[in-house]
Amino acid sequence: MNEDSTEQYGDGRVAVVDLDATGWPLRPTRDGPRPVPPPGLDAYLAQRLTPPPWATDIVVYVHGWQTSQASALGALRTLMDLVERQRDEQAELYPQLRRATPAHRGFAPWPVLVRWPSRSLPSLGGYRRIRDRAHAMGTEGHAARVIAQLLGYLDTHRGDPYAAPVLANRGGQYLHLVGHSFGCRLLCEAVQWAAAPPGGTLGWSMPAPPGRPFTVDSMLLLQMAAARDAFAATFTALAGAPLHGPVVATYSQHDRATGFWHLRAEKRAGIGYAGIGTAPAPVSGIRMRDTTEPYPHTTLDHHFVNVDASEVFTHGRGPAGAHSDHLRPESAHLLLSLADHSR
Repeated sequence: MNEDSTEQYGDGRVAVVDLDATGWPLRPTRDGPRPVPPPGLDAYLAQRLTPPPWATDIVVYVHGWQTSQASALGALRTLMDLVERQRDEQAELYPQLRRATPAHRGFAPWPVLVRWPSRSLPSLGGYRRIRDRAHAMGTEGHAARVIAQLLGYLDTHRGDPYAAPVLANRGGQYLHLVGHSFGCRLLCEAVQWAAAPPGGTLGWSMPAPPGRPFTVDSMLLLQMAAARDAFAATFTALAGAPLHGPVVATYSQHDRATGFWHLRAEKRAGIGYAGIGTAPAPVSGIRMRDTTEPYPHTTLDHHFVNVDASEVFTHGRGPAGAHSDHLRPESAHLLLSLADHSR
């Protein structure tokens, strides 16, 4: 990790925030990573998370189970490379993301990576251990508050995407959350924490929640490791959270981690295997589309959307099955579609 906690990515940089097992940020020192002193948290965020002026969109990615620091960075790089390639090859599918004009700022994403200790033995005991850690980090620990503050800081320092330079268009920087596996739980805990009392244009039909510390334009949960009723039983505040766009969750019946392992750990299948079950608002269901097939606005403009990726996320070795087969062009297409419809 570099001294400024950024890593090279293409022509830009990936901002990296590392958390310890309690969810508190770590800073690099000569003696290795050390916790950021609590009085220095704002300065730490300011040093690492001021969005560059060239960015039109901010993509915050939180990885999942069995991911090393290097693998987490590699996963985000791969996803952003897939996004760039998909947009170049199928630009007509994303009319709002075309090259910048006086009315449109185009699409130049700035990736932010949140890393946390998620390694364990590939066993039922290991799965339970990381499940319990992710839950504790977001509830008893600091992760929910820290990530919420991170998102709030990004929101404060990004251009206002709701200040329209022309009628029917919004300019500024859009905020998209992407989680994988247990990383989805950390994001949900953070957004739910921010939902508690202290966030005439194109875009989503859901109104921007007033008085919130930030507003998220889309939330993409890839193979979420949580019970199907998690949004009705645990993340109950998300329907009124600072979300201006949808919560979109993929699932695949080839995902053994959230199927076989989750079923044995929690006596019920996970969202990554069977999709969101019940939620505080109606749940829509669609299939994951080919990279040449558009997602009409009406298919994604719902509070909660299940995306059946069983025909796409099919490959994987070992006990997790296709749990980590989410780095696909189809995922990039879905993320681009969410960004396009956010305009």
